[in-house]
Amino acid sequence: MSLTVYCPPLANIPWEDRPQGSHAVIWRYSANPVIPRNAALNSNSIFNSAVVPFNGHFAGVFRVDDTRRVMNLRAGFSEDGLCWHIQAEPIQFICEDAELARFEHRYDPRVCWIEDRYYVTWCNGYHGPTIGVGYTFDFRTFYQLENAFLPYNRNGVLFPRKIRGKYAMLSRPSDRGHTPFGDIFYSESPDLIHWGRHRWVLGPFAPWCSTKIGAGPTPIETSEGWLLIYHGVITSCNGFTYSFSALLLDLDEPWRVIARAEPYLLSPQTPYECVGDVPNVVFPCAALVDGATGRMAIYYGAADTVTALAFAYVHELVDWVKANTAK
Repeated sequence: MSLTVYCPPLANIPWEDRPQGSHAVIWRYSANPVIPRNAALNSNSIFNSAVVPFNGHFAGVFRVDDTRRVMNLRAGFSEDGLCWHIQAEPIQFICEDAELARFEHRYDPRVCWIEDRYYVTWCNGYHGPTIGVGYTFDFRTFYQLENAFLPYNRNGVLFPRKIRGKYAMLSRPSDRGHTPFGDIFYSESPDLIHWGRHRWVLGPFAPWCSTKIGAGPTPIETSEGWLLIYHGVITSCNGFTYSFSALLLDLDEPWRVIARAEPYLLSPQTPYECVGDVPNVVFPCAALVDGATGRMAIYYGAADTVTALAFAYVHELVDWVKANTAK
């Protein structure tokens, strides 16, 4: 049965063919890092960021830690998804509630088009980390909604459409610190304000992700299920190592795992992934997909310092997940 990818065509997706002679299911952009640490004014690092198609080109929300090491979000634009202009100032969210608008930190955004606007989720500081939610129509004016959950929580990732008439989100309940645990959970909402129907999805299951896991880019809808790219962490004698892999979730009950690959898909192996402010990290937050060809461009943070890019085909990735699922 041939795979159907329920994504619109994206003819101008950033792309580089698989290296000659390679049979890898995923391959890195040869000019990585695609966004260096100093690509914005007063930036110490730019990583764990989200991009989407926008008006025939591309836009995004970027984690920029400035030279004070304050974690915040900035908007950015690109003609080709490779060369980016990132705003000099952080996003100023419009929020009517002064208590909600108070700032501790903002980091690790995801961006998801649903119906008529771009929704942004991020790790928001409110007496500890929780999931901030906002939206924009043009990446110039942003509106902030209620936080999705109580502290402590991270990696809030929206599904790109309603499921049984409800908004849906994956998250990873955590703690105040550099969390030494974490499973993925599913939640639903009628209005993006009130969240419930929480369901456990998946916990650590293999050595490469034995410490914790968390959802990555917006799930990709296919005829075989929701394709989810997610990160996992192993604790070694040298600290945490972040890799990422993929799994398939049921289309109607997304807390039900259909298949999950046992191996990692990508792990820190290049200098820009192994050396930086936080060594040994690859952390995916965005994936562009061309529904016509199945091409996929995955943006990921590398060593908590720069943004890198990798490529794959959706149908090959789905086949890889199924072929590498434990029986």
